[in-house]
Amino acid sequence: MSHRALAADGLVVGYGQGLPVLDGASLSVPAGRRLALLGANGSGKTTLLRCLSGALRPTAGAVTVDGVPLAHSRHGLRAHRQTVQLVLQDPDDQLFSASVAQDVSFGPLNLGLDDREARARVAEALHLLAIDSLSGRPTHQLSYGERKRVAIAGAVAMRPCVLLLDEPTAGLDPSAVTETLAALARLQENDSTVVMSTHDVDLALRWADEVAVVVDRTVVQGRPDEVLGNTALLERARLDRPWVLTVGARLRALGLLPEGPLPRDAADLLAGLPDRPGVPS
Repeated sequence: MSHRALAADGLVVGYGQGLPVLDGASLSVPAGRRLALLGANGSGKTTLLRCLSGALRPTAGAVTVDGVPLAHSRHGLRAHRQTVQLVLQDPDDQLFSASVAQDVSFGPLNLGLDDREARARVAEALHLLAIDSLSGRPTHQLSYGERKRVAIAGAVAMRPCVLLLDEPTAGLDPSAVTETLAALARLQENDSTVVMSTHDVDLALRWADEVAVVVDRTVVQGRPDEVLGNTALLERARLDRPWVLTVGARLRALGLLPEGPLPRDAADLLAGLPDRPGVPS
């Protein structure tokens, strides 16, 4: 894999005669970075991801990888999908083979790789997702969280430069969320650019290098603390403010936190508090 930058410029997407879902939406995902995509239900997050993946052609605007526009031809889409992979929210929309290994090998085999190379990619992807033990398991016997990670492994086996994930932590228990985020961290060590849509503002704040909010059919993007600290924007987008920003701002108003960027997670918050005599650390 190598670093690739992904961008969308002025996307317009509409269905039927109503208002467009996206109207002039632009997004820039720096190479090798993590971007969290936020928005209310029906805001257009999945539509945007589908445009970025090439699965949906916008009415207007362009998607580019390293400045090169996506060509919606058979050859152009095939080349794009070797660089950009989308993992859907519901793993059952992507898993259809009898076993995990068969499912994860589907993409590499479709690239024309021989069985030996495809098996190597399957082993690599399963190891990266820490699900090596599932290789021979029937997909219908997996838990929901396991199916989610197998679906991600299928995309990883294609060795994309950019990985798009639609709500990868939705419906997971806390331990499965931790395992999924650990897998995504390992992906970044392999130079992947990762875009993750989520409703979890707290997760977005602590995980992402950049945050983008889909609101009013367009996109607002910036630093996590900048975007998620914008109360007016969050109200328009029907999103809550991350609790750690709310608590951090209150503690700063009381003189208990120094000036500077507000904490992004509980550990940062506790580390910023002054030592108090008689209070165990």
